[in-house]
Amino acid sequence: MISALNRLVDLVEEHLGGELDVAGHAKAFGTTEYHLRRMFSSLAGMPLSEYLRRRRMTAAIADVVRDEDDLLSIAVRYGYGSAEAFGRAFRAVHGAGPGDVRRDGGPLRTQPLLRFRLSVEGSIPMETRIVDRPAFRLAGHATRVPFVREGVNPDIRRHIVALPPEAHARLKALSDTEPPGLLQVSDALDPDGAELTYLHGVAVAGEAPGDLDVIEVPAGRWAVFRTDGAHPEALQQVWAATATEWFPSNPWRLRPGPSIVSILEHSEDFGTATCELWLAVEPA
Repeated sequence: MISALNRLVDLVEEHLGGELDVAGHAKAFGTTEYHLRRMFSSLAGMPLSEYLRRRRMTAAIADVVRDEDDLLSIAVRYGYGSAEAFGRAFRAVHGAGPGDVRRDGGPLRTQPLLRFRLSVEGSIPMETRIVDRPAFRLAGHATRVPFVREGVNPDIRRHIVALPPEAHARLKALSDTEPPGLLQVSDALDPDGAELTYLHGVAVAGEAPGDLDVIEVPAGRWAVFRTDGAHPEALQQVWAATATEWFPSNPWRLRPGPSIVSILEHSEDFGTATCELWLAVEPA
């Protein structure tokens, strides 16, 4: 996987102005595009699409500052169909438009070339089990939220707090299969890694009430990681460690599917919790 990720970084440099064949690259390394993108995002701290944009805009700095070509020519050189689209991407990375930088010389924010070096040390104990599950449904209340890597996601908190107490009680009564209890479900992460669908709900074996949002989950295997401690920090640490320690050490890879957190026990203020993190996997 480390070789695949580093070769992917090289391919980004070779295709700053064109299409990047991530699926073909993943196949050449005996894995899937889904798993490769998820591992890149977990280890790099940003999705591949964001890294590609940052590297394109870093390389474009010299062309903009030299003032030898018009902005449309530079835009096309780096894979953009218009000067406006290029300008938006440039401003998103540097905080200033290309015209401003051409005039003032800055401000500029460069993205260094990534290089993955991984030491698997087993620094975080990981209590794990592999579970085969038939198809089931996730039913509850869903919303689209920004993706937050660390700490509490305020949009998710607002979504849960806005639900009346009877909604939580109703969901608990519907839960009739694993994963148990009220669940925190992340699904449909967009290609840029900026947003995901969050569902506050439960797992059900049969039909769900028509007024609830439903995610259909096909049969398959799951890696289940048990976490215990400060919440959500302990959960987020183990989630990151699945990429840095567990997947490189075990013959599994991620497959498309929701990520599910089942909270088994928690303190009154939710400052600590015992959780299970369910990740959809398949043999690598």
